[in-house]
Amino acid sequence: MAATGEALTPQGYIQHHLTNLQVCATDSGLAFNSACSGAGFWTWHIDSLLFSVGLGVLFLGLFRSVAKKATTGVPGKLQCFVEMVVEFVDSSVKETFHGKNPLIAPLALTIFGWVFMMNFMDMVPVDWLPEAAKLVGIDYMKVVPTADLNITLSMALGVFVLIIYYSIKVKGVSGFVKELTLQPFNHWAMIPVNLLLETVTLIAKPISLALRLFGNLYAGELIFILIALMYGANLAISALGVTLQLGWLIFHILVITLQAFIFMMLTIVYLSMAHEDH
Repeated sequence: MAATGEALTPQGYIQHHLTNLQVCATDSGLAFNSACSGAGFWTWHIDSLLFSVGLGVLFLGLFRSVAKKATTGVPGKLQCFVEMVVEFVDSSVKETFHGKNPLIAPLALTIFGWVFMMNFMDMVPVDWLPEAAKLVGIDYMKVVPTADLNITLSMALGVFVLIIYYSIKVKGVSGFVKELTLQPFNHWAMIPVNLLLETVTLIAKPISLALRLFGNLYAGELIFILIALMYGANLAISALGVTLQLGWLIFHILVITLQAFIFMMLTIVYLSMAHEDH
Protein backbone atom coordinates (compact mmCIF):
# COMPACT_ATOMS: atom_id res chain seq x y z
CA MET A 1 0.00 0.00 0.00
CA ALA A 2 1.34 3.43 -0.85
CA ALA A 3 0.33 6.82 0.36
CA THR A 4 -1.45 9.24 -1.93
CA GLY A 5 0.86 10.19 -4.79
CA GLU A 6 3.57 7.72 -3.76
CA ALA A 7 4.73 5.09 -6.22
CA LEU A 8 4.24 1.52 -5.10
CA THR A 9 7.91 0.52 -5.04
CA PRO A 10 9.54 -1.80 -2.49
CA GLN A 11 11.32 1.20 -0.94
CA GLY A 12 8.12 3.23 -0.81
CA TYR A 13 6.20 0.29 0.65
CA ILE A 14 8.74 -0.19 3.44
CA GLN A 15 9.02 3.52 4.18
CA HIS A 16 5.25 3.88 4.27
CA HIS A 17 4.76 1.05 6.76
CA LEU A 18 7.48 2.45 9.02
CA THR A 19 5.96 5.95 9.10
CA ASN A 20 3.68 7.02 11.94
CA LEU A 21 0.53 9.08 11.59
CA GLN A 22 1.98 12.43 12.68
CA VAL A 23 0.13 15.57 13.74
CA CYS A 24 1.77 18.90 14.53
CA ALA A 25 0.78 22.52 15.07
CA THR A 26 1.92 25.05 12.46
CA ASP A 27 1.20 28.73 11.87
CA SER A 28 -1.67 27.76 9.56
CA GLY A 29 -3.16 25.21 11.99
CA LEU A 30 -2.85 21.45 12.41
CA ALA A 31 -0.75 19.63 9.82
CA PHE A 32 -0.08 15.96 9.06
CA ASN A 33 3.05 13.94 8.23
CA SER A 34 5.05 15.57 5.39
CA ALA A 35 3.97 19.06 6.53
CA CYS A 36 5.48 18.30 9.97
CA SER A 37 9.06 17.90 8.75
CA GLY A 38 10.11 21.24 10.25
CA ALA A 39 7.66 21.38 13.14
CA GLY A 40 10.28 20.59 15.78
CA PHE A 41 9.72 18.76 19.05
CA TRP A 42 5.92 18.93 19.33
CA THR A 43 5.04 16.36 16.69
CA TRP A 44 2.56 13.78 17.96
CA HIS A 45 2.45 10.19 16.75
CA ILE A 46 -1.31 9.75 16.95
CA ASP A 47 -1.37 6.05 16.03
CA SER A 48 1.18 5.10 18.71
CA LEU A 49 -0.70 7.13 21.33
CA LEU A 50 -4.09 5.66 20.45
CA PHE A 51 -2.93 2.06 20.33
CA SER A 52 -0.82 2.30 23.51
CA VAL A 53 -3.53 4.02 25.55
CA GLY A 54 -6.25 1.77 24.11
CA LEU A 55 -4.31 -1.39 24.91
CA GLY A 56 -3.55 -0.08 28.41
CA VAL A 57 -7.25 0.52 29.05
CA LEU A 58 -8.05 -2.94 27.62
CA PHE A 59 -5.50 -4.55 29.95
CA LEU A 60 -6.84 -2.75 33.03
CA GLY A 61 -10.45 -3.47 32.12
CA LEU A 62 -9.80 -7.15 31.41
CA PHE A 63 -7.89 -7.84 34.62
CA ARG A 64 -10.30 -5.80 36.72
CA SER A 65 -13.26 -7.66 35.27
CA VAL A 66 -11.66 -11.03 35.98
CA ALA A 67 -10.78 -9.96 39.54
CA LYS A 68 -14.36 -8.86 40.25
CA LYS A 69 -15.84 -12.07 38.82
CA ALA A 70 -13.28 -14.44 40.34
CA THR A 71 -14.72 -17.52 42.03
CA THR A 72 -13.29 -19.91 44.60
CA GLY A 73 -14.47 -22.96 42.69
CA VAL A 74 -13.13 -24.30 39.43
CA PRO A 75 -11.95 -21.19 37.51
CA GLY A 76 -12.82 -20.53 33.91
CA LYS A 77 -10.16 -20.43 31.22
CA LEU A 78 -9.74 -16.64 31.35
CA GLN A 79 -9.58 -16.56 35.15
CA CYS A 80 -7.08 -19.42 35.12
CA PHE A 81 -4.89 -17.55 32.60
CA VAL A 82 -4.99 -14.33 34.61
CA GLU A 83 -4.17 -16.18 37.84
CA MET A 84 -1.20 -17.85 36.14
CA VAL A 85 0.12 -14.46 34.96
CA VAL A 86 -0.36 -12.91 38.41
CA GLU A 87 1.38 -15.81 40.16
CA PHE A 88 4.24 -15.72 37.65
CA VAL A 89 4.81 -12.00 38.16
CA ASP A 90 4.41 -12.29 41.95
CA SER A 91 7.03 -15.05 42.15
CA SER A 92 9.41 -13.00 39.95
CA VAL A 93 9.04 -10.01 42.29
CA LYS A 94 9.58 -12.12 45.43
CA GLU A 95 12.76 -13.65 43.97
CA THR A 96 14.23 -10.36 42.76
CA PHE A 97 12.96 -7.50 44.93
CA HIS A 98 14.38 -7.60 48.46
CA GLY A 99 12.75 -4.52 49.94
CA LYS A 100 9.23 -3.85 51.19
CA ASN A 101 7.06 -1.87 48.82
CA PRO A 102 3.45 -2.79 47.93
CA LEU A 103 3.75 -0.87 44.65
CA ILE A 104 6.34 -3.11 43.01
CA ALA A 105 4.20 -6.20 42.27
CA PRO A 106 1.27 -4.25 40.73
CA LEU A 107 3.74 -2.13 38.76
CA ALA A 108 5.53 -5.24 37.46
CA LEU A 109 2.23 -6.85 36.48
CA THR A 110 1.12 -3.69 34.67
CA ILE A 111 4.41 -3.40 32.80
CA PHE A 112 4.45 -7.05 31.75
CA GLY A 113 0.81 -7.12 30.61
CA TRP A 114 0.87 -3.73 28.89
CA VAL A 115 4.17 -4.25 27.07
CA PHE A 116 3.13 -7.74 25.98
CA MET A 117 -0.16 -6.46 24.54
CA MET A 118 1.61 -3.68 22.66
CA ASN A 119 4.18 -6.16 21.36
CA PHE A 120 1.41 -8.56 20.34
CA MET A 121 0.16 -6.05 17.77
CA ASP A 122 3.12 -7.21 15.69
CA MET A 123 1.21 -10.46 15.14
CA VAL A 124 -1.44 -8.62 13.09
CA PRO A 125 -0.66 -8.91 9.33
CA VAL A 126 1.14 -5.74 8.27
CA ASP A 127 -1.46 -4.63 5.69
CA TRP A 128 -4.72 -5.28 7.53
CA LEU A 129 -5.04 -2.22 9.74
CA PRO A 130 -3.24 0.23 7.39
CA GLU A 131 -5.59 -0.81 4.54
CA ALA A 132 -8.61 -0.42 6.81
CA ALA A 133 -7.37 3.04 7.82
CA LYS A 134 -6.93 3.98 4.16
CA LEU A 135 -10.62 3.27 3.55
CA VAL A 136 -11.54 6.09 5.95
CA GLY A 137 -8.98 8.52 4.53
CA ILE A 138 -6.00 7.84 6.85
CA ASP A 139 -2.88 7.31 4.75
CA TYR A 140 -0.52 6.26 7.53
CA MET A 141 -1.09 3.78 10.35
CA LYS A 142 1.69 2.13 12.36
CA VAL A 143 0.10 -0.35 14.74
CA VAL A 144 2.97 -1.54 16.98
CA PRO A 145 3.44 1.09 19.73
CA THR A 146 6.67 -0.45 21.03
CA ALA A 147 8.23 -0.08 17.56
CA ASP A 148 8.05 3.68 18.23
CA LEU A 149 10.98 5.02 20.25
CA ASN A 150 8.76 7.75 21.72
CA ILE A 151 6.63 5.12 23.50
CA THR A 152 9.46 2.96 24.81
CA LEU A 153 11.47 5.99 25.96
CA SER A 154 8.48 7.50 27.76
CA MET A 155 7.91 4.23 29.64
CA ALA A 156 11.62 4.02 30.49
CA LEU A 157 11.59 7.62 31.76
CA GLY A 158 8.65 6.72 34.01
CA VAL A 159 10.75 3.93 35.52
CA PHE A 160 13.70 6.34 35.82
CA VAL A 161 11.59 8.80 37.83
CA LEU A 162 10.66 6.00 40.23
CA ILE A 163 14.32 5.01 40.56
CA ILE A 164 15.28 8.56 41.56
CA TYR A 165 12.26 8.94 43.86
CA TYR A 166 12.88 5.75 45.83
CA SER A 167 16.65 6.30 45.93
CA ILE A 168 16.08 9.63 47.67
CA LYS A 169 13.18 8.36 49.82
CA VAL A 170 15.10 5.34 51.15
CA LYS A 171 18.60 6.82 51.41
CA GLY A 172 17.84 10.51 51.81
CA VAL A 173 19.33 13.26 49.67
CA SER A 174 22.73 12.97 51.37
CA GLY A 175 22.76 9.18 51.00
CA PHE A 176 21.87 9.41 47.32
CA VAL A 177 24.61 12.01 46.74
CA LYS A 178 27.15 9.83 48.61
CA GLU A 179 26.14 6.87 46.47
CA LEU A 180 26.98 8.91 43.36
CA THR A 181 30.23 10.37 44.67
CA LEU A 182 31.83 7.79 47.01
CA GLN A 183 31.59 4.59 45.01
CA PRO A 184 33.19 2.56 43.56
CA PHE A 185 36.29 4.43 44.91
CA ASN A 186 35.76 5.51 48.53
CA HIS A 187 38.15 8.44 48.61
CA TRP A 188 37.48 12.17 48.37
CA ALA A 189 40.07 12.61 45.61
CA MET A 190 38.12 10.21 43.38
CA ILE A 191 34.79 12.05 43.70
CA PRO A 192 34.88 13.49 40.12
CA VAL A 193 35.63 10.04 38.68
CA ASN A 194 32.94 8.39 40.81
CA LEU A 195 30.38 11.03 39.85
CA LEU A 196 31.12 10.56 36.17
CA LEU A 197 30.93 6.76 36.35
CA GLU A 198 27.77 6.65 38.48
CA THR A 199 26.00 9.32 36.43
CA VAL A 200 26.65 7.41 33.22
CA THR A 201 25.45 4.20 34.89
CA LEU A 202 22.29 5.92 36.12
CA ILE A 203 21.43 7.51 32.79
CA ALA A 204 22.17 4.26 30.94
CA LYS A 205 19.32 2.50 32.74
CA PRO A 206 16.37 4.22 31.00
CA ILE A 207 18.25 4.44 27.70
CA SER A 208 18.98 0.71 27.67
CA LEU A 209 15.38 -0.09 28.67
CA ALA A 210 13.99 2.02 25.83
CA LEU A 211 16.42 1.02 23.09
CA ARG A 212 16.32 -2.72 23.81
CA LEU A 213 12.54 -2.92 23.53
CA PHE A 214 12.36 -0.54 20.56
CA GLY A 215 15.18 -2.23 18.64
CA ASN A 216 13.76 -5.74 18.92
CA LEU A 217 10.21 -4.77 17.98
CA TYR A 218 11.29 -2.43 15.18
CA ALA A 219 13.44 -5.18 13.68
CA GLY A 220 10.63 -7.71 14.02
CA GLU A 221 8.18 -5.41 12.28
CA LEU A 222 10.67 -4.71 9.50
CA ILE A 223 11.13 -8.44 8.86
CA PHE A 224 7.35 -8.90 8.56
CA ILE A 225 7.27 -6.04 6.04
CA LEU A 226 10.13 -7.53 4.00
CA ILE A 227 8.37 -10.91 3.93
CA ALA A 228 5.14 -9.20 2.82
CA LEU A 229 7.01 -7.83 -0.22
CA MET A 230 7.48 -11.40 -1.45
CA TYR A 231 3.75 -11.79 -2.01
CA GLY A 232 3.93 -9.49 -5.02
CA ALA A 233 6.42 -11.72 -6.85
CA ASN A 234 5.85 -15.00 -8.70
CA LEU A 235 4.09 -18.04 -7.28
CA ALA A 236 7.24 -19.77 -6.00
CA ILE A 237 8.50 -16.70 -4.11
CA SER A 238 5.01 -16.04 -2.74
CA ALA A 239 4.84 -19.62 -1.44
CA LEU A 240 8.26 -19.16 0.16
CA GLY A 241 6.97 -15.95 1.74
CA VAL A 242 4.07 -17.82 3.35
CA THR A 243 6.50 -20.35 4.85
CA LEU A 244 8.87 -17.66 6.08
CA GLN A 245 6.05 -15.62 7.60
CA LEU A 246 4.69 -18.63 9.47
CA GLY A 247 8.15 -19.50 10.80
CA TRP A 248 8.90 -15.92 11.84
CA LEU A 249 5.44 -15.58 13.42
CA ILE A 250 6.03 -18.62 15.63
CA PHE A 251 9.51 -17.43 16.62
CA HIS A 252 8.32 -13.87 17.18
CA ILE A 253 5.80 -15.02 19.80
CA LEU A 254 8.84 -15.91 21.91
CA VAL A 255 10.47 -12.55 21.14
CA ILE A 256 7.50 -10.40 22.17
CA THR A 257 7.01 -12.37 25.39
CA LEU A 258 10.70 -12.29 26.24
CA GLN A 259 10.95 -8.54 25.66
CA ALA A 260 7.97 -7.87 27.95
CA PHE A 261 9.58 -10.10 30.59
CA ILE A 262 12.99 -8.39 30.28
CA PHE A 263 11.46 -4.91 30.61
CA MET A 264 9.58 -6.05 33.71
CA MET A 265 12.58 -7.78 35.31
CA LEU A 266 14.97 -4.88 34.71
CA THR A 267 12.42 -2.53 36.26
CA ILE A 268 12.24 -4.75 39.35
CA VAL A 269 16.05 -5.00 39.55
CA TYR A 270 16.55 -1.24 39.20
CA LEU A 271 13.94 -0.48 41.86
CA SER A 272 15.44 -3.12 44.15
CA MET A 273 18.81 -1.40 43.81
CA ALA A 274 17.14 1.93 44.60
CA HIS A 275 15.82 0.45 47.88
CA GLU A 276 19.24 -0.81 49.00
CA ASP A 277 20.73 1.41 51.70
CA HIS A 278 24.42 0.77 52.24
